[in-house]
Order: sequence, then C-alpha cells, then structure tokens
Amino acid sequence: MKKALKTTRLTVALAAAFAVQFAHAATPAAPLDAAQQRAAKLVSQMTIDEKISMVFGYFGTEFQGKQPPKGALVQSAGYLNGIERLNITPQWLTDAGIGVASQPGKQTRERTSLPAGIATAATWNPELAFKGAAMIGKEARLSGFNVMLGGSVNLAREPRNGRNFEYTGEDPLLAGIMAGEQIRGVQSNNVISTLKHYAYNDQETGRSFLNVKIKDPAGRMSDLLAFQIAIERGNPGSVMCSYNRVNGPYGCEHDHLLNKVLKGDWGFKGYVMSDWGATHSTIPAALAGLDQQSGYPFDKSPYFDGALKEAVQNGHVPEARLDDMAKRVLWAMAAHGVLDNPVKVQDSQIDYEAHGKISQLDAEEGIVLLKNQNNVLPLAAGLQRIAIIGGHANKGVLSGGGSAQVYPRGGMAVPNEGPEAWPGPMVYLPGSPMKALAARSKARFTWHDGKDAAAAAKVAADADVVLVFATQWTSEAADVPTLSLPNNQDALIAAVAKANPRTVVVLQTGTPVTMPWVNEVAGVVEAWYPGTNGAEAIARVLSGEVDASGRLPQTFPMSENQLARPKLDGLGLPKEARFDVDYDIDGAAVGYKWFDLKGHKPLFAFGHGLSYTSFTYTNLKAQAADGSIRVTFDTANSGQRAGKAVPQVYVSKVGSGWEAPKRLGGWDKLALNSGERRASTVTIDPRTLAVFDGASNRWKIAAGDYKVILATAADAPVQTVTVRLPAREFAAGAR
Repeated sequence: MKKALKTTRLTVALAAAFAVQFAHAATPAAPLDAAQQRAAKLVSQMTIDEKISMVFGYFGTEFQGKQPPKGALVQSAGYLNGIERLNITPQWLTDAGIGVASQPGKQTRERTSLPAGIATAATWNPELAFKGAAMIGKEARLSGFNVMLGGSVNLAREPRNGRNFEYTGEDPLLAGIMAGEQIRGVQSNNVISTLKHYAYNDQETGRSFLNVKIKDPAGRMSDLLAFQIAIERGNPGSVMCSYNRVNGPYGCEHDHLLNKVLKGDWGFKGYVMSDWGATHSTIPAALAGLDQQSGYPFDKSPYFDGALKEAVQNGHVPEARLDDMAKRVLWAMAAHGVLDNPVKVQDSQIDYEAHGKISQLDAEEGIVLLKNQNNVLPLAAGLQRIAIIGGHANKGVLSGGGSAQVYPRGGMAVPNEGPEAWPGPMVYLPGSPMKALAARSKARFTWHDGKDAAAAAKVAADADVVLVFATQWTSEAADVPTLSLPNNQDALIAAVAKANPRTVVVLQTGTPVTMPWVNEVAGVVEAWYPGTNGAEAIARVLSGEVDASGRLPQTFPMSENQLARPKLDGLGLPKEARFDVDYDIDGAAVGYKWFDLKGHKPLFAFGHGLSYTSFTYTNLKAQAADGSIRVTFDTANSGQRAGKAVPQVYVSKVGSGWEAPKRLGGWDKLALNSGERRASTVTIDPRTLAVFDGASNRWKIAAGDYKVILATAADAPVQTVTVRLPAREFAAGAR
C-alpha cells in the first residue's frame, strides 16, 4: 500500500509539473518554427488513435513469437505506422552508428561498414566524421529507412565497457563534436539521426538493473556536456533514453534528465525514444518526458498503446501531453525532410566502391601509431622476409558485435567464431591485411595463426620484421572483465618479441588494452575495428603510403588499478541483481582528468599518437575574447615527408577549483607538406573554462588567471601562456 501511495503521489506531482511546463510552452518567447507549426497543424487533425500510432513502435523483426506489422522491413530494428490520410509516412528504423545494421536471420542486409566510432573519434577530424556518416545515412535511405539509431556519445568512463567501440571517447568536447558531426552527416540525407544513450549508460554489465550515482554538476561537466555539445552541433531529431537508473529513476522515466535538462535547459525540440526494453511504465514515463516507446515486444507491456490511450481518456496523462509527444515526433520528421522526401528501397543504387573508399579514409586517419622504436615503421622497401602472425590477418579484419553489427558484402571472412547467439557471432569483414601488404612489397610473407606461441616464435626468428595482429572482440550486452588481451595473446606477443625484437603489434580492439610486453616490441599500432576496406587502410599506414595521423581519444592505462573503479561494478552478481555504480568517485574527472588528478602515469595518454614526420609548434598566443579565450599558434612540418599534425589546446585554472588540473579546450588537424607552415586559431568553448553551479543552474567562469597549454597529447605540453579572465556566468543551455 505504501508503494502504491508513493507511486500515486509521484504521478500527481509529474502531472502538475507538466501542466505548468505546458502552460509556459504555450506562450513561447519566440515564434514556433515552420516545422513546429506544421506538426501542430497535423496533430490538430488527428484522432487519439492516430496520435498513439506516432508514439508506439514495434521491433521490425520477429521476436518471442511476435511478428512486426506488415509494413516493417525485414530484419530491421523498428517500425511505426504512418497515417495515410494525412500523408504521414511510416517510420522505418535501422541500427546503427557505423552503418546499416541488420538483425540476424535469413535475409540479412550486407552494407558498407564504417570503422568503429572510437576509430572515427581517433581521427580528430570532424569533416571525416560528417563525411562517413553522410555515407551510411545515404545507404540507410536507399535501403528504405528514414530513422537511423546513431550517433552515439556515451563517455568512455568505464574502459571495460563492451560498447566503447561505438562511442567517441572520454572527453566531452571531443566526443560531443565528433558525434554531432556524425548526426549532421546522417541527417543530410533526410534521415532522422538518434543520439544515444541518454544518460550514463557507460557499461553493459547489469545495464537494466544498475543505478548510477552522480551529482548533477559533475554530470553537467562530463557525460551530459558531451550530449549537449552533440545536440548543439548536430540538431538530432531524436534522443534515445537509456536502460539504467540514475540516482533512482530509470533513464526513460527521469523527469530531471528528460524534462528539466534536455527539453528545458537545452531546448531540445525533437522526441525522446526509449531503448529497446527500456520502458517500464505508462503514466510515469509519459509525464517524465518519454515521447515514444520503441521496439515492443522487448518491453514487458505495450505501455504506450492501449494503456496510454486509457490514461489520457481517464485524465491521468493530460491530452496536451499526448499532443506534445506526437508533435515532437512530427517536428523531427518535418525538420529533417522525412515527411517531404518519402523513402523507398533503392538498394541497387548504392555505390559500394565509392562508399568503401570513404570508410577507408576514415580508418586510415583513425589508426594510431603508439610506439615506433628505431623507425621500424613504415615498412622499409628493402625488407626480404616479413612474418604475419595471428588475428586472422590472412583473411579479414574484426568488427564489434551487437546492434551496431554491419554484415559485410561478400559474407563472413571467418565463420563460426565467438558466441553462436546474439550479440555474436564475431564478424570478420573480408579483406586480408596480409594480402594488402603483399601487394605493396617485394618481400616474402610467411603466415602463422599464432595459436602455438612456440611455433610462432620460430617463424618470427627468421623474419626481418614481424607483424603480430592481436584482437579483442567487444560487443553490446557484455563488458570485458579485464583490459588484458584474451586467448593468451600476451604470451604469444612476448614469445615472438623474444625471438625477434623487430616485432610490431597491430591491435584491432574496441577499447584500451594493457601491454605487459610493450617494452619488448619495436612498434605498436592501434587499428581499432577498421571497417570496410580496413585491410587496405592498415596496409597503407604500415607501408607509409599515408601518414599515421590518428590520436588517442581515450587513455590507455598501465593497469586496472589506475582506474576510478579498479573492479568492474556488478561483475559476478546474479543476472538481475540491482546494484549501484558510484560515479561520484571520479565525478567530472573522466579519463585523462582522473589520471592528472591522481598523478597516474598512463601507458599511452589521451591525445597521443606518433607520425612518420616531425612537427614544430611556435608563436602561441592567447587573449580573452567574447567571454572566452582565442588561441593562435603556428605548426610547421619539420620532417622529410608529408604528414598530419593534431595540435591540442588544454586549459588550466591557476589555483585550480576544478575537478582536475586541466581540460581539453580545442584542437586543429592540419595536413602539411615537408617544410610547410600554417597558422591555427582555436576558440575555447566557454564551458571548458567554467564550473556548473547546481544551486543557480548556471555555468560560472571565475575571475583569475588561466593557463593555455599547447600540446601534442595530454601528457606532452609544448608551450604555455597565461590569460586573465573576468568573472562570467551564463545559463545552463547557453555558451
């Protein structure tokens, strides 16, 4: 009885809060935009059943014996009915952020796969992020879809998270900008992009049962700031709320996150859709800001179908709230061209060759050269014997699993690897790095699968250079228990390096890994999951056809003991156990900020990455401008070949008062020929100079001195200047 009474009080409170919110929204300070006006007109012509059809979505594939509606596309992520009499198209939904994914089955779609999201973040190139996403958005449209369930921006707060490969790193500025450009790219095709997973869905272990504990100011300066920047930059039609709880309530019935922050402070005009299986109620969810239940029957009940209609008719959910839900969906469809540009399946028009080249460019710039002792790379032209060991490098390149899985054209390069059931199997995309390298070299190549370390070491001993391809498969629905390479690959690498010190390890991973052998090998390359044409990308970087220009978007720790939570929360608990994850431990000090705060030396720092040429940085200047700091500097290619520099600008409050000693304030990426010099101007985002004040709900920049640090990585400063700023404060949704 007490629980029922508490729920009733909560519902009444939410209903009252919405009534106030809607009263204010009815008389906005600015006129409604054209898409909002159009949405309002359409909703005014709808019956209650038609409104419900806009907010209740089905899984697009048979699930638990239940079939989707007839209009759904086979093996798809979702479907919502249209309204023919009002010329409102159905909504056809596809996963995900790296390509047109397909649900497992007999009619899987084979499409172009971008490199993993973390690889795109490693390019530090917003133009490439846009270009790659525009490509997959085009494939989505030509495949008959008008809603794409990406981009993804959850911070890499937990390095063992199985979905880090989908995301854009640990820093809110880098992550938000790169994800925002991906959203813009998808939506350039009149396809709605969905920003996910809002919020703090930073691990897969117990994702539907855990409760994140974090204070709002810390969240505003970390995870939520990444979402805010991505929304400002990309203007997504939809935001997907997450499975987990946050300080008690579920993400998809969280009044503070959905109504106050997202729709209130940030002014988000689009709709909030639930993750598949993340809806837990009708009245609380509707009043707390959820606009669309997605993927039924993943949820226990069709909460936004007949139950929502009944709740509106009985007055438990104001009809104005249902109207608002439908308007938000229709605003997204109108604002992003979905209503005026109906989709139809035209997959024969997909230019796979051109799209593969786009994916390859992305992969090339995302590959990070971590170590290059004695210039073992690029591979010298005169090499006679090269050994290739492990990682199925004779057949294909690895990709990440789960709903982001894109099935490759040409089928699985390596069948029957990993789990038989979802999120498996492991998928290797066709294209052999060994063959791609052999096409570029006169050397004799020897292959060994690496399953027998001693035998592999014998092969390695006779080679001029050894390339060990090491893999770490990560996926949705499962975190990695440790950051060690699986399947005894550390022992393999150690044995090979002992036999031949000119060993280069090429990593295909979705998250950082520890490297107990790092001092014994000559080179380390992080290739992530490189996508379609990934083999060509790896070969072009290793051979030196293109510069190694990727930079880490995530800190590589020496060991798990350096992390804020050395043990993965929830590991070993029963499957449906409820538990807390304490993010107040690190608060806003995520990633390199935690390492700075604690004085930890990482294995490889955030922003780290080597090049085949050298750069010099001079003339650093900074001045207060427009409530922030404007920074200028020069970059010169002082080496003998063309390359790409990624100068990074960090800021630090003298006397501190921040969560950590410094923050990333901006960066540039420059392609420079040998001897070429170019000037850069970087304007610091004011929020990276501010502290969020929960009491006033405002950003506040304290008066005082601020260091501006020009660096090549978070641990590699080049020059520093100091700027004095006056005090400034601004609203939660401003900058």
